[in-house]
Order: sequence, then C-alpha cells, then structure tokens
Amino acid sequence: MEFITLAQSLARKAGTLILSRMGEQVLAEEKSSSFDVVTQVDKDSEQLIREGILSEYPDHEILGEEDTFIAQKLLEDVLTAVKKDTYMWIVDPLDGTNNFVQGIAGFTVSIALSYNGEILLGVVYDPCSDEMFYAVKNEGAYLNGKQIHVSDKAGLHTSVIATGFPSQMDARLAVYNGLGKLIQRCRTIRSLGSAARHLAYVGAGRLDGFWENGLKTWDVAAGVLIVQEAGGQVSDTSGNPYSLNTLHIVSTNGQVHESLLDCLN
Repeated sequence: MEFITLAQSLARKAGTLILSRMGEQVLAEEKSSSFDVVTQVDKDSEQLIREGILSEYPDHEILGEEDTFIAQKLLEDVLTAVKKDTYMWIVDPLDGTNNFVQGIAGFTVSIALSYNGEILLGVVYDPCSDEMFYAVKNEGAYLNGKQIHVSDKAGLHTSVIATGFPSQMDARLAVYNGLGKLIQRCRTIRSLGSAARHLAYVGAGRLDGFWENGLKTWDVAAGVLIVQEAGGQVSDTSGNPYSLNTLHIVSTNGQVHESLLDCLN
C-alpha cells in the first residue's frame, strides 16, 4: 500500500473510533501536569494506527505520543536513536484531547512519515468535519482531494493569527507574552485547541499565521509539511528553519512571517 494511502486510511479509522467514543464518560489521566491529559481513547487510537503501520511495514519506526509517554522516553533520545536511513512514522492519535474531553469539536488525528529527518508526507484528519488535509513532499497540499494554498494577506493588521496554550508553564507564559504584543498588531487571534488543526488551517488559507511554544514533534510534523506544500513558511521563533527537534514554532503564509517574528521577539 502506498504510504499516503495508508496514512489517510488509518487517520480515518482512528477518527471513526474517536467519534464513536465521544459523549461517553471519559477518564482523563494527567501526564506532565494538570494541563496535560490523556484518555483511553488516545491510547486506543494510537494502538490502532501502530498496528496498521506495522502490519504493512514491520521494519519502520514509530514515534507515537502516548507510547513515548507510557515508556517515559525522552523525545530527544528517541529522535537521536532512530537511524538516519530509517522510515519513522510520527503519530499524534488525538491532537486536542481537552476538546474531546469537553465534548468540543475540533480535535484531529495527525500522521506524518519522515526519512533521514525529512518529512515525506503529512495527514491531518478532523473527524468532526470529515476534513482530510494532506501533503506529499513536492506534490502540493490538499483538502479532501482539492489543492489548497496559503492566504495572500500581506500585513499583520489584516491577519488572523492563532496560538495554543501549552502544558509547560514556561512555554505557556511565553505564549502569554506574545499575545500581549501581537494583540496590538493583528486583526484578531484564535485558539482552536489543536496545533495540527491550526497548521492545516494555515495551509488552507483559513488562518494567516500560527505560533506556539513548547510543542512536540508529533503535534506539528504533519501540519508543517501541509503548510510548506501549500506555499507557506515554517520556522522556530528565532527564524531558524523547522526541524523535527523544533519546540517553538511559527507558521505563516510567508508574507507576514518576518512581521510575526519581529512582533514575538
């Protein structure tokens, strides 16, 4: 099975699983803090995706959010340990768990595939809206089969920018400080509860930019490629090119990138 076909199929299956459990009484377990929670649905979704990948490609590596947490692995150690010539699937089985727990639409399934540190494909599936965002390296970005592009906004004053509120307190405070500066410059700010969804929306031109501190590889890898293939720009908050180790991310349509970086810094 082609990589992108498999990723889309598994994202849709995981999304169906998640929706089937919505409305049930969900036990949310704290991870790193009371701001960071996981449910059995997160774990079941990741297991479904993991089994689906390994059944097709048993020699591939998988970097999954919940497995990394359960095994108490350090993300940096995982990324360092993976051989450069190995395919690595990067999975966030339920991005926006707090939305799911509260019964709020807007959570996603995010699956990416990298090789030698380069992201080859990315899929972000929103089961509530049945929207499948995806991209393959050098082949463009798409939403439900239709090619998408970033917006053409040229200034922050007409831009809609999004952010999220990370679980680590230092990163959360950094976002708060950025809000204080940016609210004076952009048209408005949104927080939709899923980093992957924010990035997909930048790729589709629904948002003009997104930034957040303290993110993990599984939060953003798929969305990063979608933005890039849709004509946008992604960097860290200092302006350095994105890599799988980037924690503090800025993503825009490209035209407002420098303005957003200047504002945040």
